[in-house]
Amino acid sequence: MSSPPAPASGAGKRGRTSDPGLASWASLPQDLVRLVAWRLLADGDLLDYVRFRAVCTGWRSGAVSPRGLGVVDPRFHPRRWMMLPEGHCLYPGHPDLRGYARFLNLDTGAWILSRIPLLEDHLAIDSVDGLLLLLGDQYLQGTVRLLHPFTGDIVDLPPLATLLPQLGDSLSCCPVLYRIKKLASKVCASASFKDGVITVMLALGWVSRVAFATTTTSLDQKWNLSEFWATPSLAFQGKLYMLQEADGYCDNHMHQFLEIGPPVQLRPPHLLATIPKSKFRNPRYLVECGSEILVLSYRGASTSRILICRLADLVQQRIVPIRSIGDNTLFLDERCISVASKVVSTVRGDNVVCEHPRQRYLAQYHISSGNWSRAIDDCSLYGRAQGPSSLVLYIYSCCTRTLWYEGLFASFFIRCSSLLSIASTFGLAGKFFFFFLLHCVIVGTEE
Repeated sequence: MSSPPAPASGAGKRGRTSDPGLASWASLPQDLVRLVAWRLLADGDLLDYVRFRAVCTGWRSGAVSPRGLGVVDPRFHPRRWMMLPEGHCLYPGHPDLRGYARFLNLDTGAWILSRIPLLEDHLAIDSVDGLLLLLGDQYLQGTVRLLHPFTGDIVDLPPLATLLPQLGDSLSCCPVLYRIKKLASKVCASASFKDGVITVMLALGWVSRVAFATTTTSLDQKWNLSEFWATPSLAFQGKLYMLQEADGYCDNHMHQFLEIGPPVQLRPPHLLATIPKSKFRNPRYLVECGSEILVLSYRGASTSRILICRLADLVQQRIVPIRSIGDNTLFLDERCISVASKVVSTVRGDNVVCEHPRQRYLAQYHISSGNWSRAIDDCSLYGRAQGPSSLVLYIYSCCTRTLWYEGLFASFFIRCSSLLSIASTFGLAGKFFFFFLLHCVIVGTEE
């Protein structure tokens, strides 16, 4: 199929032209337009689909609008888009950003600046297929929402406060005011979408448990807590994956790889593979790369070389080192991210970016040569002001979820300062009443 001719200068409104070539393109049959649009969405990116709909009114009406379907229809999920902190301590939701957040496509390097008003009073605690998992009202109920950052579609989930009675004394050492915040500050989330019903699972790192909730009305509108203990570190295709390292105690010399699927009621983790510690030492990370899960370990007793294997091979009891990861770069920390190397110009080829295992600086490991080098220089680290100055650091900061909401605890003290200034206008009695209420909130107990 030949490309359409360029539009003539002085063309009128979108979709109108005197050029018969352009007119024929604009009048394509609706079923053909819809077929091309779906194929573009499947093979490309949501941004390509949006640009396709913007060509002319005929294509716009023939292709389904993502608005209203951005969350419930997985085809419209912005899977490879990652929200980035702005640097200079401007976390997403900072007042100076005026509700805007910046997103990076991890495959193409494209940037989008999107306005998200909810960030003014919500915290982004994780990302699921590019959807933002938001926490609001973090002092009382802990409302949870799934937000599509580009269409603005929202799906409400039960509040996290419904988990507190099920946790018993697990958070008793934490003041009542901070319990929901603490619970949400270390979360790995996955979501499955089937027949219009959304099931979300949360791996709660602070209590080593898994909770799930669904949008269907057949179950109680609350989060349901697992009876088993688990610490999954990776969400992949609607499931959670975890690694249990052999600890050497009680003759435990086998590494276990486990999978937790989307349940009606949570079932115990499914054992995928067991690998002897003598054959596979120190597995550390699970990371999604392309359409598969990679396992990263160190070779032998030394930490100078990294071993990368496919989880699918380990399930078959085969330890097959990978020599190439498709010209990608793996960023490793609390969460792991795969980024096309062309996105980061300072990191070339198949690399792993992580903290050096012995010297404690941000390093890159070259898979082909087995050599270590600095991922950034001192100028990139410190820059002219506080905060990241290198794209490598921006992406690496996304491996630590709490950097998405750096003002989590600061916002509380800012509010307290405002309330104290108001109370001070009432003299000594106002200050005494303020501190009495503050003491009740922080050290208070649940009813």
